[in-house]
Amino acid sequence: MALDVHPLVDGLSVSPQVTEQDIRDAHAAGFRTIINNRPDGEEPGQLSSAQAGALARELGLTYIYQPATGPTLELVAPDFGAALATSPGPILAHCRSGTRCTILWALAEAKAGARDGATILRTAADAGYDLSAYAGTIARYTQSRAE
Repeated sequence: MALDVHPLVDGLSVSPQVTEQDIRDAHAAGFRTIINNRPDGEEPGQLSSAQAGALARELGLTYIYQPATGPTLELVAPDFGAALATSPGPILAHCRSGTRCTILWALAEAKAGARDGATILRTAADAGYDLSAYAGTIARYTQSRAE
């Protein structure tokens, strides 16, 4: 299976769950950081964060494990934003489908004021991710910034 990469914004792409070969392919493609937003053991047979991290570091990549689930997305978003700001790029973030990473990016962007809500939603949609269910949360963050 080939690495399934969805470019989101300059320097950040998201993907579904990665395999060992995907990590090698990400390295070969020039990614310098991998962010794993999928909790260990979420699905039988998935590559563990310890295995992925060891391989990534062996290849000279920065590896960040930031597990997030529905209830914790808003809590993890600031850490995701900080990782994007401080890690060498380009960055590949992954979870089960790529949606969770895209939500984290959207919330971090909204909180930081980097883009307006409509642009955030359009950028996600252009990458193949429908974040309309998060439109209210994104709007709340962008509005609180303006106040």
